[in-house]
Amino acid sequence: MKSSDLSGFYRKGAEDRWQIIREFGDLTDAEIATIGATGALAFDQVDRMIENVVGTMPLPLGVAVNFRINGRDYLIPMAIEEPSVVAAASNGAKMARAKGGFAASTSGPVMIGQIQLVGVPDPHGARMTILAHKDDIVRIANEKDPVLVKYGGGVKDVEVRVLSTARGPMVVTHLIVDCRDAMGANAVNTMAEAIAPHLEEWTGGRVYLRIISNLAVRRLARARAVFDKLSVGGEEVVDGILQAYAFAEADPFRCATHNKGIMNGVDAVVVATGNDWRAIEAGAHAYAAWKSGGYRSLTTWERNADGDLVGTIELPLAVGLVGGATAVHPTAKANVKLLGVKTAQELAEVIASVGLAQNFAALRALATEGIQRGHMSLHARNIAATVGAIGDEVDKVAEVLVRDRRVRMDYASEILAKLRGQKKV
Repeated sequence: MKSSDLSGFYRKGAEDRWQIIREFGDLTDAEIATIGATGALAFDQVDRMIENVVGTMPLPLGVAVNFRINGRDYLIPMAIEEPSVVAAASNGAKMARAKGGFAASTSGPVMIGQIQLVGVPDPHGARMTILAHKDDIVRIANEKDPVLVKYGGGVKDVEVRVLSTARGPMVVTHLIVDCRDAMGANAVNTMAEAIAPHLEEWTGGRVYLRIISNLAVRRLARARAVFDKLSVGGEEVVDGILQAYAFAEADPFRCATHNKGIMNGVDAVVVATGNDWRAIEAGAHAYAAWKSGGYRSLTTWERNADGDLVGTIELPLAVGLVGGATAVHPTAKANVKLLGVKTAQELAEVIASVGLAQNFAALRALATEGIQRGHMSLHARNIAATVGAIGDEVDKVAEVLVRDRRVRMDYASEILAKLRGQKKV
C-alpha cells in the first residue's frame, strides 16, 4: 500500500522528490518533466487559454505529505507563493494521522443556475406559472447537454423565488443542475440561456441575467479530524486553540484572517488542479456569511470526552475534473494524476481536508509560538536572495536575520556586506 507518511521530504533533493512522486502517482517521465519545469506551457498553449497573451507567470508547486483521507493516502499538489503553507498542511495532516486521519464527504456535485425575470405585474402568480412548466423546463434545459444527461447529470429540479429589491419585485428561477465531474459553469449558463425566452413567453416579463451562482450551497464538502491532545501539545494548547476559534466566531475582523488561512490550503490545491479559485473563494466567503446570518468560521473546533481536539469544516467546493484548464493545462493534468482522484467529489473531499489541516496548523501556531516563526525562516531566505545573496550566502544571511529577529532588507544588505568582507580577508 502506498503511504504519504514521508518524514524529511523537504530535506531531499529535487531528483529524490521527483522519484517519490513518480512512484506514488505512477507518473511518466514526461509528466515529471512537466511538473518539474518552471515553464511547462508553450506560448501557443496559453495563447488559446486567455486573451492578449504575452507570457506566463509560474507559481511554486509543492507537495503536501502525510494525508490520509477516508482510509486512503494522498500526496497533494499545492501551487502557492506564500511560505510555510505546504509545511503547515503536512504537519497538520501528520497530527491528524495518529487518530486515523480525515473523514470526508460531499453533498453531491449540484450547482444552481439563476434566471432573473422583471417587469411582471403579478410576481407570485408568475412564480406559480413557471412551476407549472417544470417538466418543460427540465426537458428544454437537458436537451442542451445530452452528454451530461447520459452520465446521470442535468437539471434535477426547478425552484422559483419572488425577491424584493430596490428596483421592485423580481422573479428568480433556479435550475438545480447535477454537473457530475464538471465544475459546470458552461453547462449551467447554456441551460439558463435556453430557458430564458420561454419564461418571458409564459409570464410576459423580461429576462436580464442568466448565470450560475457561485454560492454553491448544494455542493458542500465536509471533513472531520481528531487531534490527540498530547500530540497537539497538551490541554493548555487545546485551550488556546479553542480560545482562538471562539475569537474568530465572535469577531469578523479576526474571522476574515482565520478563513483566509483556511483558503491558503484550499486555493493552493484548486490552483494546482486547474480549477477556478476565484469561484471557490467567492463561494466560501459568501457561505461563511449566509449559513448563520453573520460572517462566521468555515471550521468548528471542540474538545471531545477524551480531551482531544475535534475539528470539522464545511464549505462549497465547485471543482471539476473535466473541462476548463483541468483538461488542457499539462501541469494540472499531471497533478490530478498524482492525486489519483477519480471523481470531482473525491477531489472536493481532499481539498476540504487540506483546508481543515491548514486551519489546525495556523491555530496551533497562534496558540503556541505565534504565526511568524514558520513564516520568517522562509521569508528571510527570500529577503537574502533579494539583496543579492547567492549559494550558501542565502542560508547564512537568513540565519542571522531570524536569530536577531530583524528580517529586513537593510539589515540583510549589511549582513551580506560583512560576510563578503570576511571572505576577502
